[in-house]
Amino acid sequence: MTLSRTPLFLALLLAAAAHAADEPAAPQQARTLPTVDVHATTANSYRATDSQLDTFGSFGSAPLHDTPASITVLTRAQIDDRQPRTLSELVRGDAAINDNYAPAGYYQDVSIRGFPLDLATGFRFNGMIMSAEQLLALEGKERVEVLKGLGGLEAGVVEPGGLVNYVSKRAANVHTATLGTDSHGSNYEALDLGTWFTPDFGVRVNAANEKTHSYIEHADGRRSFVSVAADWKIGDKATLLLDTDYQTSGQRSASGYQLLGGTDLPPHPSRTRLLGYQPWQRPVGIHSSNTSLRFNYRFSDSWNAQFSAGHSHTVIDDNVAFAYGCFYAEACASGATPGYFFAPNGDYDVYDFRSPDDTRQNDEVRGVVTGSFATGSVDHEVNVGATSFRRTVDQRAYVYDYVGTANIDDRAVPVFDPSPNEPGPSVRRLTSWQRTLFAIDRVHLGEAWQVLAGARFVRLDERSYDSDGVLERNTRMSKSLPQAAVLWQPTAPLTTYVSYGEGLSLGREAPYWTSNGGTTLAPLHSRQVEAGVKYAVNDAFDLQAAVFRIRQAYQFARPDDTAEGFTFVQQGQEVHTGVELNLAGRVTENLRLTASANAIRARAENTGVPAYEGHQVVNVPRWRTAVYADYSLPFAPGLALLGGWRYAGANVATPDGERRVPAYHVFDAGLRYATSVSGHALTFRLNVDNVFNHFYWRDTGSSGGDSYLFPGMPRLARLSMTYDL
Repeated sequence: MTLSRTPLFLALLLAAAAHAADEPAAPQQARTLPTVDVHATTANSYRATDSQLDTFGSFGSAPLHDTPASITVLTRAQIDDRQPRTLSELVRGDAAINDNYAPAGYYQDVSIRGFPLDLATGFRFNGMIMSAEQLLALEGKERVEVLKGLGGLEAGVVEPGGLVNYVSKRAANVHTATLGTDSHGSNYEALDLGTWFTPDFGVRVNAANEKTHSYIEHADGRRSFVSVAADWKIGDKATLLLDTDYQTSGQRSASGYQLLGGTDLPPHPSRTRLLGYQPWQRPVGIHSSNTSLRFNYRFSDSWNAQFSAGHSHTVIDDNVAFAYGCFYAEACASGATPGYFFAPNGDYDVYDFRSPDDTRQNDEVRGVVTGSFATGSVDHEVNVGATSFRRTVDQRAYVYDYVGTANIDDRAVPVFDPSPNEPGPSVRRLTSWQRTLFAIDRVHLGEAWQVLAGARFVRLDERSYDSDGVLERNTRMSKSLPQAAVLWQPTAPLTTYVSYGEGLSLGREAPYWTSNGGTTLAPLHSRQVEAGVKYAVNDAFDLQAAVFRIRQAYQFARPDDTAEGFTFVQQGQEVHTGVELNLAGRVTENLRLTASANAIRARAENTGVPAYEGHQVVNVPRWRTAVYADYSLPFAPGLALLGGWRYAGANVATPDGERRVPAYHVFDAGLRYATSVSGHALTFRLNVDNVFNHFYWRDTGSSGGDSYLFPGMPRLARLSMTYDL
């Protein structure tokens, strides 16, 4: 159902109520926030001093400067100035993050430090686990926090790359409207409205409506979004925070390219052509909602408790005329070319794929107690807590039928008849429980030294079912995941640390074209060692650097003598060793800067397949950099120049390392002009992504064991106007 008007209507109702209410002064807003939720990020800052990720368990209640982990915070100012619309666009500013199967028109995934995130557990909404099989809207978010590296103590069962946490905007006296468009004629409207009805109760509503004219033919889309945040200071000691959002979207999904014959890059790829396009192909519809409720209670100046609940629900109507493989193409009839790649001549099969009512739901409850005490001359800060998390997946038996063969050079894809088959009834496909207990103690040994030690006990109980609802797998296991760190702070601006942690992640499902296709492998144990430095150059500019090494069992399709030719196994180790550097803040009075560099050596070791060792693993560029600058022109008050540069080294596309996509440089540019009209602030923003319209492959990731190639976005200009009502 299209709700293009509903979010804006709700927001306008709030605006009327807001102006009718008596608005308290700004200081009353600040005191409604509990101690554990106060953040120093300001509306116009590129620098953050705190995050939720250092509040809820892993690192104790400490500012980012005292956190023994690499955490990047994308502030509201950065989001506003860069105008990203997708997860892929959002994370460009951090060199440790790369796309991993991120098609246009579909929900997207990323990898951190070379490890893809699990969409079931790798993303958070106000610290609570969310179902990330959705388009992640940014209108209602104050910032996005990225934990790079092992999050075992923070999250339990999660991939070793890290976590992404979306933090909601809080109640404030805000009344702004934004209108936008782009060089393809898209329409964008958004409202950000809030008020404090009393000194103790405030509400914030964000709403957006967008009609996208995609740079990809036949892939125009639409989405509508609304979110509500409420802050209630119940008394001097208790605060209740409620956040909820809803979004509906529809857009045709763009299939990725594949290597020709499994070995060669497509010679003349198009960034604007929709592979496999069929006029009967319906858009992918995604309906999602996320809710978090947090109750904070302060027992004393030293002891606090937080009880939280989260609910995330996503329903996907998946419809794709899917370009995949060449099993039915004449060019692959001999069997010499693997059927799960495009044919050597560019032929590919088109499948009618329909999976309606694909429902993912995450529910979590958590309780945390934080406090401090002293034993003699030694000070302690402790966090103790428990969580219970449940994920369910309900799906209908999908249609996935071959309908015809096309070629990548077809200017117009031949029209084929859709499959006459219909999806089956919905059945439960997965029920997963994670129950955890965790504790951590931050010990202060004098002024300069701190020691953190903690562990999370995880109990995993997971059942998966086939398309008929018959039990296929029952996984039960318990694991203790330790974490420890030593911090040395010789001066207040400088923090150095060494940390060790362990994690647990779910095994992947074997691709259908392997001898054990459909089998889910056992959970994997991972380990990380990290050393880092954080330096506050001044009150407005931070530098952080980290060296890390992560080890996990290597999961891959091992060549063998089975009829299929491959068996999906966990054998050997995948070892990622890297160096990261991040800068953020105000360099001079007029210059704000974020810069990120990442060098990583990702290798498979002891796999038993010599061809798979001694080179970079798939979709992990060895070098990546990202720089974004904001320079306010001293001779033109209110006018600022925006610029960005992204670089990625050659990226491996096959497990044997024989095929790589070329390195690339991409440059972005923009302008921001802030003025006022009749005392109301007015801001114009112009962004041009990929100024020189450079072609590049941004992603060589995989999905379900199949490898794809996704081109980067061509030049695109976005223009917006934000007005304070």
